[in-house]
Amino acid sequence: MELLQLKYFQVVAKFQHITKAAKELNISQPSLSIMISRLEAELGTPLFDRKARNIELNEAGKMFLKRVNTIFSEIKSAKLEIEKKIKLDENSISLVTGNARFLFGILTEFLTSYPEVTIHQFLGNRNISQDRLMTGEVDFSMTSPPIDSKEIETVILKEDEIVLVVPPNHRFSDRKSILLSEAKEENFISIARAYTYRSITDNLCSLAGFTPNIIFEVDDVLIYEMLHLGRGVALIPKSICEMYSNSPLVVIPIEKPVCNFTIGLSWLKNKYLTKAAESFKDFVIEYYRNK
Repeated sequence: MELLQLKYFQVVAKFQHITKAAKELNISQPSLSIMISRLEAELGTPLFDRKARNIELNEAGKMFLKRVNTIFSEIKSAKLEIEKKIKLDENSISLVTGNARFLFGILTEFLTSYPEVTIHQFLGNRNISQDRLMTGEVDFSMTSPPIDSKEIETVILKEDEIVLVVPPNHRFSDRKSILLSEAKEENFISIARAYTYRSITDNLCSLAGFTPNIIFEVDDVLIYEMLHLGRGVALIPKSICEMYSNSPLVVIPIEKPVCNFTIGLSWLKNKYLTKAAESFKDFVIEYYRNK
């Protein structure tokens, strides 16, 4: 039994006249009659009572028509539901990032320009970001360090310098530069381990030959408050320091090891990107390029 048979039956039941139904379906009358006969044979019962040139639905036909109408109603509903989902998916973007600060200012400007778009953003480290890209769970990831994989396309958005930030009365406050190893006895204020950036600073300290004595683990916004209280020192991207240029805190470049902080935007090479996703990708790249 095929949908075409059911459609033909539905039209014949509507007109209860083979000639009119054949005209409506744009097929020959003999072909339509054969199709209905085959359907009745498959069901094992007549669906119409023949009366001279006319036909009339019998009880079996009426029962069958009710089911056929339900089938086509469900198909129509499924089609509408799928179309709605496709439309929603076309305007939906998902991404995972190691730090919400990577998106600072971007989402507001993007959504102002594209108000119909919905963005689903998650926090996760570099490994989680790569896994979600590979499984197709998300469209993009913003990570530091950037993801390096042959299956994933990555664009470098920003290369930043990590500096040592100390209170104005600190013993290092008059230094023009410093070796990170010189700060091994200091108390450090750090971003909580949930952020990818923490693993980067821990690794830098390891390269300098020590494990930092972390006395505070806070959100990156709160680091400056702790620094102003003189409770310790911190390793912070230089671009963030520039946002607080009026602060009395002292920013000291690090000579060794090389302390860089690179942010990358990544997406799966063979994944289809919707028009909204393509717009977001271009917007983010341009945003970082200009700002």
